Amino acid sequence: FKGQGVQFSEHRLYVPGDDVRHIDWKVSARSRDILVKKFEEERELNVLVVVDTSASLSFGSKTQLKSDTACEVAGMLAFAAAMGGDKVGMVLFSDQVERVVPPKKGKAHVSRLLSELMAQQKRNKKTDLAVGLDAAGRVMKHKGIIILVSDFLAEGYDLSLRRLARKHDVVAIQVRDELERTWPRVGFVQVLDPESGNTKVVDPGSYLFKKWIADFHSTHATDRDTALKSGKADHLVVSTSDDVAETLVRFFNSRARRRR
Repeated sequence: FKGQGVQFSEHRLYVPGDDVRHIDWKVSARSRDILVKKFEEERELNVLVVVDTSASLSFGSKTQLKSDTACEVAGMLAFAAAMGGDKVGMVLFSDQVERVVPPKKGKAHVSRLLSELMAQQKRNKKTDLAVGLDAAGRVMKHKGIIILVSDFLAEGYDLSLRRLARKHDVVAIQVRDELERTWPRVGFVQVLDPESGNTKVVDPGSYLFKKWIADFHSTHATDRDTALKSGKADHLVVSTSDDVAETLVRFFNSRARRRR
C-alpha cells in the first residue's frame, strides 16, 4: 500500500542531473554549497477491515466455514498492515453495526482485533452491506484503504460503495464455498436459509432447482460487479478450499503491478 504524498527528509549536495526545482537556495546561500531537498514517500496509512458477520457465512462444505475463511483474510491483512507501520482498525457488521475498533498501530492492537472477531456472537443474522460501508465512512476521517470482506449475498449497497470510493481506496474480497454454486445429485434434501430461518425440501438434480440456483447467483453477480465497477473497487474471490495466504499474495502482487 502506498501513502498519499511525500515529505521532506534532509538536504544533500547537488549532483548533475538533479531537478533544479528541488534546490534549496536559502540553505545553499548559507552553506556555500548547492543543496537539494531530499524527499521520502509518506508511508503511514489508515487501513480499515470491514467484515460481514451475518449468518450466511456460517456455511462450508470443506474443512472450514466461510466465516473461518473471512477471519483468516481479515487477520492476515491486519497483520500485514501493522508490519508495514500502518494503523489498522475493524468494523464488524450484519444488518447493523456489531463492533467498531478505530485504527491504531501495533501487533498488540491487531491481536485485540482478531480476539474481537473470533469472539463475535452472531446476534443478528441478516446482511446489509450498506450499513457496514456507511459505518466505515464514519470511522475513516482521512483518506485510506478499506477492505470489505463478505460473501456479497446482499443488495442495495451500490450508492454507499460509490460514496465511500470517492475518498478511499476500496478492496472487495468475496468469500464463497463451491457447493453454493454446484450441488451434487443426492436426491431430496431439506435446506435452511440461515438468515431468514425458512426451510424447504428441494431436489438438487432437478432442472427447476438448477435454473433457480443459476439465476440467483447470476443476479447477485451482476449487482455486485456493477456496484464494484462504479466504485472502482478491486475484487478478489477467495474460496473456503483455497490457500488464503497464497491467494492474497498473488492478488496484491498483481494489483501492485497494475498500478505501476
